[in-house]
Amino acid sequence: MASVTNYLPLPRLTKATNYDNWSVQMKALLGSQDAWEVVQEGFEEPKTTTGYSAAQHKMLKETRSKDKAALYLLYRAVDESGFEKIARASTSKEAWDILAKVYRGADKVKQVCLQTLRGELENMKMKESEGVSDYIIRFQTMVNQLNQNGETLTDVRVVEKILRSLTDSFENVICAIEESKDLTMITVDELAESLEAHEQRKKKKEEEILEQALQIKASIKDEKALYSQNI
Repeated sequence: MASVTNYLPLPRLTKATNYDNWSVQMKALLGSQDAWEVVQEGFEEPKTTTGYSAAQHKMLKETRSKDKAALYLLYRAVDESGFEKIARASTSKEAWDILAKVYRGADKVKQVCLQTLRGELENMKMKESEGVSDYIIRFQTMVNQLNQNGETLTDVRVVEKILRSLTDSFENVICAIEESKDLTMITVDELAESLEAHEQRKKKKEEEILEQALQIKASIKDEKALYSQNI
């Protein structure tokens, strides 16, 4: 086997790796070492070599060597968890099939999970009774879950999704943000600060209106009491 694997980095298979991408790279690497065929077709040690010609003995030795070399490459291309799964494999094909079964299945589960999370994020809306800070934390938690499953959302996408999912009470500030700021330049933290400031101003204004209403109500009550005394 050529020494190319001594200086080329090996594709690394971990829980976070996309198995299909890894397998394509490994097939190319094994092929470059003239070892993919033995992985694909498998190697079986003959029960006896009695009657083998010199050419057959040579072929057997070469095939056995390729199989062991391919198995060694697979050992090196997985993390500790993956190694434990294939440590007892006696051939490269056996090791390859084990990895395919374990990680391809994991990829399918991950895809189902991603589809569910995407749907939940797309349908997420701020509740009328919810503070904007609490909502952004809830939104970011969902984004982090997507990241953990291999899907990264840029700040631009997160900002756009948050703006689309706010309650109607934020309509004016949304328009102001979109008109005055480049959404590709604003971070989630900066957006949160703007929205929280708007919420605080709105809350303060509502408190002032309520206080004025209570004062008017109290004044009317006092006037009625005074009127009753004068009758």
